Order: sequence, then C-alpha cells, then structure tokens
Amino acid sequence: MKQSYIKKIIAFIILIAAFISCDLERLEPALETADGGGTVETFMAYTIEATDPEGSNVYGRVVFWKTDLDQTLVQISLYNTIDEMLHPAVLVEGAAGMGTTSLLPIDNVNGSTGELAENKFFLIADTSFYDSISGLDAHVSIALSPTDTTIVAAGDIGINADPVDSN
Repeated sequence: MKQSYIKKIIAFIILIAAFISCDLERLEPALETADGGGTVETFMAYTIEATDPEGSNVYGRVVFWKTDLDQTLVQISLYNTIDEMLHPAVLVEGAAGMGTTSLLPIDNVNGSTGELAENKFFLIADTSFYDSISGLDAHVSIALSPTDTTIVAAGDIGINADPVDSN
C-alpha cells in the first residue's frame, strides 16, 4: 500500500514538473485582412437637416455603404442630439415632410454619441437595396424619442436629393 501511494506521489510530481517546464508560445493576433476583404469603399452620403420648429437643431449625415457581399450598411451621424435619449431613425416613403409610410425602421440613434445605438452600422441584407437607392422615393426621418414621434431631423435620399458625397 505504501508503494502505490509513493508511486502516485512520484507520478504527480513528474506531471507537475512537465507542466511547469512546458513553454506556451504566445502568438500575436493576425490583424491584416485577406486580399480584397475587410474594406468597404463604395458609398453614398446624404444630408440630414433639422426640422423641429422648437429649434433642437439636430442635423448630420446618413451614409449607405455597399459591402463586397452586395449588402448595404447604413451609418448615421447626428449633432445636437439629446444626451441619454434614443432618437428613432426610419426610412420613410416620399420626400421629407411629405411621406408618412414607413419603409424600414433603421435603428435608434444614441443621443449621447449621435450614432446608432446598437451597432455602428445597420445592416440591410437585401442584395439589391444599395443599387436601388438612386431611384428610391424616400427620406430618412429622425424622431425625438421612441414615445414622442415629433420629427426633429430628416434627409431626402434617392430621387429626392443628390448625394453630398459618394464613391
């Protein structure tokens, strides 16, 4: 019995010595992207202007990016938003101030940052959406809050406005 106990202790010591003596190679992360991957260069940007008669002066830009998979990423950047408040952004049919039919809820804009609340980009997976933007009769509408639908800013897109920048 003493011999089996001594063998177990010796085996345990050998196991610990082997574990301690092993050097684990620390690998640096690979930060480069594959050729042609990881870049989004094709975009159309439109202006979002203040519409609130009470003078909140919320304004900014919406940018539609085309991915290598023909998906569309939507990015919104706003100024003069209300700190700690969410401002819903919606794609609405018709020109700003005219249409009321919602085509696509985009996301909430975080009032503290002026950017989309959930992610930096909102994904539209429809592979034909980006190419249809220039013929779209629509605008982006920004509401005061999820409970107060007062429109504080809007920006025409598609047939209602020329992009202010594109590539």
